[in-house]
Amino acid sequence: MAIHYPNGKVYTPKKEQIRINKKDYSFSNRGKTLEDELSDANDFYLSNDIAVIYKKPIPIQVVKVDYPSRSSAVIREAYYRTPSTTDFNGVYRGKYIDFEAKETENRTAFPLKNVHSHQMEHMRKVMKQHGICFLLVRFSAFDRYFYLPFEQLELFWDRMHTGGRKSIALTEFEDLAIEITPRYTPRIDYLKIIDNLIV
Repeated sequence: MAIHYPNGKVYTPKKEQIRINKKDYSFSNRGKTLEDELSDANDFYLSNDIAVIYKKPIPIQVVKVDYPSRSSAVIREAYYRTPSTTDFNGVYRGKYIDFEAKETENRTAFPLKNVHSHQMEHMRKVMKQHGICFLLVRFSAFDRYFYLPFEQLELFWDRMHTGGRKSIALTEFEDLAIEITPRYTPRIDYLKIIDNLIV
């Protein structure tokens, strides 16, 4: 039996389109981003009274909001009030922790353009106050995670600004950073590395 529109034309259903997700996530990771994994780790640390570390909110100023219905609001225009500093901060074993988390799909290096001057300046100030700063990098193609202390990041940053390479090679991470092996819970247990730094 054919179904007709009011104008008499026959209704023909469209063929279902099959969506293919281009990203090939590993079963263990199930598509989580590094930020999601770190938030899970921080929730674990908080609920087990291990540490208090949070994702910093992005400092935005909302300029225009539309209210299409009483129960919803849509932000139409906003801007950054100030440049954001780093992604995460908090306290662990009496030490202030402040770090940036980045992912790269690059298979051979981490581009330093992903770190900004104001973030480097912020971390330098934290280091002067004897805080602990570092960069966590995930090479998503290999599902590999690295903890790079700020002191080492600063050397690569200075190298770039004196005409050297504009990235950190994966081999340099393997030689100079600390690799984090994912585990059951929390998946990215970065505080184990800090345990070895706090004497």
